[in-house]
Amino acid sequence: MDATTHPQQQPGAQPQAHAPTAPPPTTAGGAAQATTPSTRLMWAILALVLLADALDMIDSTVTTIAAPTVAADLGGGQGLIKWLGSSYALAMGVLLVVGGRLGDKFGQRRLFLTGMAGFTAASAVCGLAPDPGLLIVARVAQGAFGALLIPQGMAIMTRTFSRDMLGKAFGMFGPLLGLASVGGPILAGLVIDADIAGLSWRPVFLINLLLGGVGLVLAARLLPHDRDARRDTVVDAIGSGLLGTAMFGLLYGLIEGSTNGWNALPIGSLAAGALFLAAFARRQNTAAQPLLKPSLLRNRGFTSGMLLGLAVFAATSGLVYVLSLYMQGALHASPRGAALGLLPLTLGIIVSAGACMALIKRLGRTLIPIGLAFVLAGCGWLLALVAHSGTGLSLWTLAPAVFLTGLGMGACYGTIFDIALGDIAADEAGSASGSLSAVQQLAAGIGSAAVTSVFFQNAGRGQAHAMTVSLVIVLAVAALCLPAVGLLPRRAPEEQHGHG
Repeated sequence: MDATTHPQQQPGAQPQAHAPTAPPPTTAGGAAQATTPSTRLMWAILALVLLADALDMIDSTVTTIAAPTVAADLGGGQGLIKWLGSSYALAMGVLLVVGGRLGDKFGQRRLFLTGMAGFTAASAVCGLAPDPGLLIVARVAQGAFGALLIPQGMAIMTRTFSRDMLGKAFGMFGPLLGLASVGGPILAGLVIDADIAGLSWRPVFLINLLLGGVGLVLAARLLPHDRDARRDTVVDAIGSGLLGTAMFGLLYGLIEGSTNGWNALPIGSLAAGALFLAAFARRQNTAAQPLLKPSLLRNRGFTSGMLLGLAVFAATSGLVYVLSLYMQGALHASPRGAALGLLPLTLGIIVSAGACMALIKRLGRTLIPIGLAFVLAGCGWLLALVAHSGTGLSLWTLAPAVFLTGLGMGACYGTIFDIALGDIAADEAGSASGSLSAVQQLAAGIGSAAVTSVFFQNAGRGQAHAMTVSLVIVLAVAALCLPAVGLLPRRAPEEQHGHG
């Protein structure tokens, strides 16, 4: 993708806390921007972009806590719980690269307004949904409009901000996204426990009517008008359709099979998903402007980092989802209690990712096995606690192991994709960055579906047993990822560090 996107958040409070990278502000013709908005206007635009990113962050994490309550209210059972997070992440991941291209073609301001309006409307449908089917459709719409919204803010800032202001803006993304990732689950827990006007979980989504409405008004007033949209930009609709169909087939097969048994429908869905994924890969070699440049796929360091990130993000996002299910189901924590129980994990992520921003230049890819070692230690500790005490644990007892796991996750989140960009050419940086952001979202959808499927498949023998098996799976994935680290570039691109 040519337009730079910010690192995305997946369900489960997982901030990638390093700042996004972008080229110096340029005009459509490539010359340095001669005029910039006033400082006050730049700060106002930055606040608007941060609001949009926070909306995405919160809505990608709230279902981690809210899912059991939603399923109990609407019905839908295990399938609804699995799809609540996966549907949002799937739509976001598939369309994120396309959203950046559409902004180039039709103008970032226009797409920002469209994305904000659509996201707000979809949130209203989520909050008012009378049945599971409409709720999942609305979650898909949220993710789709979010994919139109999110890339535009970074592109607008890159085009119009001064160099000094752009550096300040990058420095604020990590802390803000970290706070939003903490705030999403806590907000969900507090709102559900408060049972505002007897609406239970619904205000978790309805609050976006206020936030999105404010964002829409500010965007209409503040954002510069589009004057450099490139109408000749090509959007690979065929490639996008193939990727979307492939991901839907794989996730539907996984969720349907684990929920209702492995008959012809889920097996056929998985097979179709694999075929469409192969067709998407072939399309990348034949399309005039592919979503993912073929030269990137031939870069061993980049593809290794992309696959390693996919595995790590999928396993850990699923882990956070089942931790919430275990806390609420087995340990009988309230939604607020479960949100607070996951707080040590998010704090660990923020602390570790922040430290890695300072250490990545010195240690390079060495940070990744350190992070994986912390994940292994934390999950191993959790496994020992669950195996010994089953459902007799307190959230306080789990907190140190949860925090240790978060430290490992933060070290991985803050470095894997930065390191993966170490060997790419300068003209591939935009496409690579956008592709990795999309992979992160897709991993969230795959992970939350896969690990929760494992959890529910084993829940018949008790939730402690289900949690044990889920932890073993995550431990196995983390261990298998260790040898792959040697395939990555040794260091991140030098210019990355200037934004940290």
